[in-house]
Amino acid sequence: MQAGKMRGKRTGSRHHNTHPVPGTARAEAIDIRMGVFRQPAMQTPVLVLNASYEPINICGARRALVLVLKGVARTEEEQGSVLHSHRVNIQMPSVIRLLEYRRIPHQTRALSRKNILLRDRNTCQYCQTVLTAAELTLDHVIPRCRGGLSTWENLVACCRDCNRRKGSQMLHELTDMRLLREPRPFSLHTSRHIMRMIGSADANWRKYLYFESDQAA
Repeated sequence: MQAGKMRGKRTGSRHHNTHPVPGTARAEAIDIRMGVFRQPAMQTPVLVLNASYEPINICGARRALVLVLKGVARTEEEQGSVLHSHRVNIQMPSVIRLLEYRRIPHQTRALSRKNILLRDRNTCQYCQTVLTAAELTLDHVIPRCRGGLSTWENLVACCRDCNRRKGSQMLHELTDMRLLREPRPFSLHTSRHIMRMIGSADANWRKYLYFESDQAA
């Protein structure tokens, strides 16, 4: 064992005592996890389909490649760009499909600031101004000081001006403020809408997110 370790040090082995067979999925997956690929393309969003071709999630390209190389998913659409490793060239996926069907719960997103802003499309729910995440706050429709809870149904995206103007008042006490839409938990419809927004610039996503049928309707 000691001789093996010394040989690994002398040859500058990248993986030390782990020597996956070059060109195999396991070898490439290890390379990806260790950061061999550092191109910005590794951060691009990839649409994830269930085995039934139902869109269920969005992940980063790095995660998508690991799933494909581990045999958990297959590439359905490619971005057109290629990642070059020291062993093989890999087509960057744009859409992947799981090889085994996964049952997805109706509610899969945790209650968080990020997800509230996603649900409300980065739009103040009082003045309808679209802002960046950093420019938005969260407002309790029923203020906490009056018994309001931090729930999907009581939290909305809100600009700073509207948040200050509303303060600790109830909406029925104000004549110039009303909600753009009733706040609700994340639903399949909400998730699909977010997927459409993120993938609107990628034509490969359209057939899976039903852009054409929605527009026709």
